[in-house]
Amino acid sequence: QVQLVESGGGLVQAGGSLRLSCAASGSTFSISPMGWYRQAPGKQRELVAVISRGGSTNYAESVKGRFTISRDNAKNTVYLQMNSLKFEETAIYHCNSEPPIPNYWGQGTQVTVSS
Repeated sequence: QVQLVESGGGLVQAGGSLRLSCAASGSTFSISPMGWYRQAPGKQRELVAVISRGGSTNYAESVKGRFTISRDNAKNTVYLQMNSLKFEETAIYHCNSEPPIPNYWGQGTQVTVSS
């Protein structure tokens, strides 16, 4: 089985930056590709970024140029560097495979962007 634990969220002012981490345990990090998802209040879950095991990436149009997804397979960790954050990007952020596996959702990490 796989356990995914997100961290790195917090409160940040608009225009600020955060770096999220997703640590996988309980397996040898064989999930590929991996994605970061977010769900804002009253909104559907959105795929923000995805990365293949080899490092190829894709992003939602709204975050291109500002967010960077990366992974360290040796550390079983996926990252999301978020720059120039906007108020509307306040959400709980999760990692999972892409497409997601329902039982693999972790606690998520809350990102709150103040206006």
